[in-house]
Amino acid sequence: MSDATEPTIDAALAHDDARAGAELLLGCDFSSAPTRRKPIVLAFGQVDGDVVRLTSLEYFESLEAWQHRLQHIPRWIGAFDFPFGLPRELIVHLDWPLHWMECMAFYAGLSRAEIRSTFKAFCDGRPSGSKFAHRATDGPAASSPSMKWVNPPVAFMLHAGMPRLLAAGAAFPGLHVPSSDPPRVALEGYPGLLARELVGRRSYKSDKPETDKALRAAVRKELMAELEHGSTRLDLRLSLEGALRDDLLADAKGDRIDAVLCLMQCAWGARRKVSPGPGFGLPDQIDPLEGWIVSA
Repeated sequence: MSDATEPTIDAALAHDDARAGAELLLGCDFSSAPTRRKPIVLAFGQVDGDVVRLTSLEYFESLEAWQHRLQHIPRWIGAFDFPFGLPRELIVHLDWPLHWMECMAFYAGLSRAEIRSTFKAFCDGRPSGSKFAHRATDGPAASSPSMKWVNPPVAFMLHAGMPRLLAAGAAFPGLHVPSSDPPRVALEGYPGLLARELVGRRSYKSDKPETDKALRAAVRKELMAELEHGSTRLDLRLSLEGALRDDLLADAKGDRIDAVLCLMQCAWGARRKVSPGPGFGLPDQIDPLEGWIVSA
């Protein structure tokens, strides 16, 4: 697999110019420790009416390469598969800053070992069945608590991803918008929310691709067919060329499909960017410390 680690700025801009005429949308399947075997995946696309056209996939074997790419695309709206905030209950308990930017700066300054020990101590002091604190969005999205450091390590994903999105100059509706017309807008995505709508809780991916290979491949095929038919409450259907479809179906780990699911959520939000409240289809009032998953 080729790594898009060092694209020249001219090449990157030429690549993006090919998409001129429609707003550039991104869907991101994220890893807090990307490698050649499990890179970060960016799905690029555009929305026209109720059609989301997937134009390309790019892969990044380092956090620095991913950040470099985002910084050198002039304008985008993206949905990223990692949490954008921590539970207010947790932050208040730890006496951390109650302003989102200050809290994120404080959090970025911690080591992963410090995060793990701090969160573990919080959980150890709570009764069985309610060890973790949750954000308000976790209920409707059925998402993992953003303070989890294992299975999946979303706390480390926030720790790795958020400083780099901020460095890329992104705005975060409902949390931090640095200008009235920000050139880059980041939304929190969650592919599991859309996948469950299409195939229930049947598994379509595994980090051990050799397990239940045929069964998961069949579920991926069904999931892709439902996306192309527009069988979701998002009222959007996916359009893509055969080679890209083959790439998605062949990925037993599901990272490419997850990036495309985030792209679909991004398109849903992009069509509602001037909606009431923070825009992008987000609720009128969301907790400005916790954030919200787009389309939840």
